[in-house]
Parts: sequence; C-alpha cells; structure tokens
Amino acid sequence: MALGDEVVLAGDPNEDGEEEEMVDPQDTSKETCSESSECQKYKAKLDECNERVGRGNTEETCEEELFDFVHCVDSCVSKGLFNNLK
Repeated sequence: MALGDEVVLAGDPNEDGEEEEMVDPQDTSKETCSESSECQKYKAKLDECNERVGRGNTEETCEEELFDFVHCVDSCVSKGLFNNLK
C-alpha cells in the first residue's frame, strides 16, 4: 500500500468519501449558555466596556468584565457537559 492510498472498509456508512463532521458538545453548550439570560447581563457589561475602551485613549481594560462573562458561561456549561459524553 502506497502513501496516500485510501482504505474503504466494507459496510462503512460513508462510502462516498464524505466524513461525518463531529460536533463538540462543549461548543454547543457554550453557545447556548452565552445566550442564556443569566449570562446576558455579563455580556452586556462586557459590550459596554468594549465600546467605552474602543472610543478613546484610556488605560482601562475589560479584563474583569471578560472574566465574569467567561466564568458564567463555564459554570453553565459544567452543569451538563458530562451528561453528553459517551
């Protein structure tokens, strides 16, 4: 067998060469959690800060707002992530 040759197993559900794309349950949960009402208040504060910082010369960073938002999303994701694992 030469390098680059493909092996197709008999009974492979995708014999036409297409691979089924895997979806990471953590990514799906992060999207859902970031849109939740619980985390939206942190997202709004982060957006406000980003607008304020983007307007002018300031030494302010939005680090605290970012950490609050990420913490909220991570807490939400951790509640149900392992239920999706096989």
